[in-house]
Amino acid sequence: QVQLVESGGGLVQTGGSLRLSCAASGRTLSTYAVGWFRQAPGKEREFVAAISWISSYRYYADSVKGRFTISRDNAQNTVYLQMNSLKPEDTAVYYCAASSQQLPRLPGDFTSWGQGTQVTVSS
Repeated sequence: QVQLVESGGGLVQTGGSLRLSCAASGRTLSTYAVGWFRQAPGKEREFVAAISWISSYRYYADSVKGRFTISRDNAQNTVYLQMNSLKPEDTAVYYCAASSQQLPRLPGDFTSWGQGTQVTVSS
């Protein structure tokens, strides 16, 4: 089982940027698909982005497409989420998760989760 730790969250103004990191230990991330999810108070956890372990194929939720970029550094065993042009509606706790599936998208497709990092975007 891979262990995941997120970092990089914080408070930022509308239009600002943050880069989240998801560092893995226990096993290499290179054979996992890794996704980012977020959960705002009173709302369900929603898919944000994911990167496959096959050819590093990337896919995004429509709400973040063009603003967020997911990437992976297998040498550092870390996956990143670069978030630009942030909006107040991006405010949430962001979680990274790992899956052995090729193109996972649902929370149930992922078997390992980090503890989350808070992102707050002020208007």
